[in-house]
Amino acid sequence: QVQLVESGGGLVQLGGSLRLSCAASGFTFSFYDMSWYRQAPGKERELVARIRSTSGTNYADSVKGRFTISRDNRKDKEYLQMNSLKPEDTAVYYCKADRLQWGEVRYYWGQGTQVTVPS
Repeated sequence: QVQLVESGGGLVQLGGSLRLSCAASGFTFSFYDMSWYRQAPGKERELVARIRSTSGTNYADSVKGRFTISRDNRKDKEYLQMNSLKPEDTAVYYCKADRLQWGEVRYYWGQGTQVTVPS
């Protein structure tokens, strides 16, 4: 059974930091690209950061220089270190795993974790 379980969200003051974790199980983690998405109230879900199975990364412009994505293939976990948090970072953050296999994209989502940065 595939599971992605996020943790580490919470309420943090302006300019503070949080570290999100995503624990994966039920699939071969190291083969998958991993991402963090977020969805604020009334807005569409957007890509925050992505780390490929080869460890290449990319970030949304809004978080470059403040957020760092990483993964630990020994622990089947990915992380999102978030620094200098702003009110506009307030959202539910989701972990996603995806892989192109036999011409099809397999993907899995976590249930999300809330991050709130009051203004």
